[in-house]
Amino acid sequence: MKVLYYGGQKSGKSHLAEQRALNLARDKKPYYIATYNSSYSDSEMERRILRHKKERADRFITIEESFDFIKYIKKNKTYLIDCISMWILNSLTKSEEELISYIDRLDIDANIIFVLNSVGEGIVPLSKESRKFVDLTGLIGQKLASISDEVYDVKLGIAQRLK
Repeated sequence: MKVLYYGGQKSGKSHLAEQRALNLARDKKPYYIATYNSSYSDSEMERRILRHKKERADRFITIEESFDFIKYIKKNKTYLIDCISMWILNSLTKSEEELISYIDRLDIDANIIFVLNSVGEGIVPLSKESRKFVDLTGLIGQKLASISDEVYDVKLGIAQRLK
């Protein structure tokens, strides 16, 4: 089972994705793949991460991997990848084709819950790098939606099923 939770910042998508991962894992601990790259030295993000860790407590086995998370995914296990947007940001030096090809490798018989930020609903960014991030988020989002069994748009903590 593949499930995508898509929504804006602080929309509640991570919380809903965590609940879904716990339900899919049943009696086994699911894996939480955290994609934040701590080399950014962002103290505010570090506080957010600590809050996330505290909220999920010991209900997950945490794997911190900023680039190559697929190497940790094994058959018949449950994974929450939070978040694909951060993975895209970490991978901006790669081409669209490389990132799509990487997502194609997720054809693994495992429960995978994806979290992706909605970033392309505003104006076109002025900087080339920001435009690339927004474009890749949209393209990767389309790819994830196509391989997912279920897709949810999350607003205000409410998930609306799209697929």
